[in-house]
Amino acid sequence: MRKERCWVWFKGGLSEEGHWMSGWVATQTDEPGLLIEHPGYVTCRVPEWRVVFKEPKDLNVGPSIPDAAVWKLV
Repeated sequence: MRKERCWVWFKGGLSEEGHWMSGWVATQTDEPGLLIEHPGYVTCRVPEWRVVFKEPKDLNVGPSIPDAAVWKLV
């Protein structure tokens, strides 16, 4: 289980747009998705489409979000 630095996509809220956030590390495990960790947030598992391992050229341009996307895995 190797940890890699990554950027995670957040969809934003009523008053902000979606954006990529740095400072995360992702670990691939036997379970679906990726386990993401950040010192200021609760560790959780997210689908792979929300994570990139190279800094996006534009932090405000999101990934291809699947129809009926799941944002957080249990």
